[in-house]
Amino acid sequence: MIKRLLKAFAVILAVLLTCTPHFAFSEDQGTLENITRVSEGHYTCTYDGIRHAFIVDLPEKAEGSPLILMLHGYGGTAESFRTETGFEKDANPLGYTVVYVTGAPNPDDKTSSNSWNSGIGSSPNRDVGLLTALAKYLQQEYRLDKQHTAAVGYSNGAFMAHRLALEANSTFSAVVSVAGTVPASIWNERDGQVSAGLLQVTGEKDDVIPKHSDGSARYAKEPAIEDVIEYYVTVNGLEIQEILTAGKKSVLTKYGSPASDMEVWHLLVKDGRHSWSGERVTGINTNRLILEYLETQIR
Repeated sequence: MIKRLLKAFAVILAVLLTCTPHFAFSEDQGTLENITRVSEGHYTCTYDGIRHAFIVDLPEKAEGSPLILMLHGYGGTAESFRTETGFEKDANPLGYTVVYVTGAPNPDDKTSSNSWNSGIGSSPNRDVGLLTALAKYLQQEYRLDKQHTAAVGYSNGAFMAHRLALEANSTFSAVVSVAGTVPASIWNERDGQVSAGLLQVTGEKDDVIPKHSDGSARYAKEPAIEDVIEYYVTVNGLEIQEILTAGKKSVLTKYGSPASDMEVWHLLVKDGRHSWSGERVTGINTNRLILEYLETQIR
């Protein structure tokens, strides 16, 4: 009888641990609450009363590993971005912990979809606080390397990655922006500091990202991507190290300094548009490029 009761209790406890909130994480930036394990590697949480989902892909040895937060584009989810990029399949074998995160609609706009409050528009969602709190929770929960946390974003997620670099760079050591730039509202408030490295991937024909090279920056609200690169480079005392041809005539410019491991890379994708560059079209494997860049940041 006692054995049956103990077995029943163990089953109930396992269900509770799997399906109910089990952790609240609080820092100055806000509180991550109701962290719930939905299934293996899949979790939900709330921040500032808003529900989010995230997927954790751990390497074989998670303790001490660098962390990469993956931020989807407008309308996406953690699951859809994971399916589209398969980034964890390349990153986990190299020892990175990869976490995909789902944004949320603007609560003041019933027509909006999942997105990040990058500084464009009027969303009140406190996503800098959310992603900072999530990074700190993950660092603590899995005993990750606190010195090497990166945010990788595409489109709206890339705009958000730039905001993190300028507003939360004590948490993020590097950001990767694929088809993004610094939102004008964040750019206009910049304070002459940024301590995060940057990999910027820009399509030559991306009509969302302003560029001096094609004249699109002339009447744009957001800054020209060339000015954004110059800002990261100048503030950190970097200079051009090399200019390479990548893929099918794309140009990769690398900036660095002998005094620092921090680097800034800018890939201008030949004939590229507003997309996550595909190898068959551009000759560039975006996942491998990102990991090659991040490897320079953890030397």
